[in-house]
Amino acid sequence: MYLSTLVFAFAIALVGALGHRVCYPVAVRWAIVNLWMLDKLCGLRFEVEGAEHIPAQAGVLYWKHESVFEIMAGAVIFPRQTWVVKRELMWLPVFGWGMFFMRPIAINRKAGRSAVKQVMSQGQQRLAEGISIVIYPEGTRVLPGQVQRFGISGAALAKAAGRPLVPVAHNAGDFWPRRSMLKKPGTVRVVIGAPIDPSGLSHEEITRQARDWIAGEIERISPDRIKSLPQS
Repeated sequence: MYLSTLVFAFAIALVGALGHRVCYPVAVRWAIVNLWMLDKLCGLRFEVEGAEHIPAQAGVLYWKHESVFEIMAGAVIFPRQTWVVKRELMWLPVFGWGMFFMRPIAINRKAGRSAVKQVMSQGQQRLAEGISIVIYPEGTRVLPGQVQRFGISGAALAKAAGRPLVPVAHNAGDFWPRRSMLKKPGTVRVVIGAPIDPSGLSHEEITRQARDWIAGEIERISPDRIKSLPQS
């Protein structure tokens, strides 16, 4: 995975001047290669429920973040997209070069309201160009069964842009938890929820709907988990 990431990041940097429409298929190919290797080398594959909920227009994609898996899976499940990431990733040699041309929204996670405003401003620009925005509302990868406070930037962006917010639940952390080199064989279940229309809802209501739906689906597909941190 690390080797392929360097190779594909360099390839993206080489074609970066041609724009996101050219760069993005290269990133998708990276995801396809690594998902294929996960299947063949580790016996780890995935299945998708709710594909009918994938929006026709660009929107805000709200993923539970437990693993590297969802970065790969998201790239092959959904159309053209970019991510809200911590700005430190942009400073990495080679990887950061490739990431730059994927047009992420690189934020200072300690900036508070300033970071939210950045997500709203740059996010609306990306959405207008047909690029969906992937947001991990807890801000970092968490262990299976853990729940961190959900930020409001995703809800704020969806409401400001008038675009749907699509919640996505999965149990990848059961097979490939964060900071683990080991992967368990099995089938990751990815569940795509019905888009949440932000019209007439507050940021808090949008966030609560998405959070509660994700929590309920994870409990359904991974009932043995224990929530160890508060949801709000």
